[in-house]
Amino acid sequence: MLKQRRDSITQYEAAGRKELADAEKFEAQLLSAYMPASLSSGEIAEAIAAAVTETGAAGPGDMGKVMALLKSKLAGRADMTEVSKRVKAALAPQ
Repeated sequence: MLKQRRDSITQYEAAGRKELADAEKFEAQLLSAYMPASLSSGEIAEAIAAAVTETGAAGPGDMGKVMALLKSKLAGRADMTEVSKRVKAALAPQ
């Protein structure tokens, strides 16, 4: 719901609909109060490294295993789209 609010804010601001954007910002602020604390970038990096080690992931083909493990650990505390990008980078051939 919070992500949807943020997308709506961007669209309303682009369309010049300040009153609608302000309403969405208010709702996003309320929703944020009920969300668990977000993880820092360093904590996410540590979780990714631990998941890669735990699953024995060796390359991009193992991304599904790593993401499945991380989803259960990080859901609601991190943007999983961003986590996915970081896992993909971590598993990319060097």
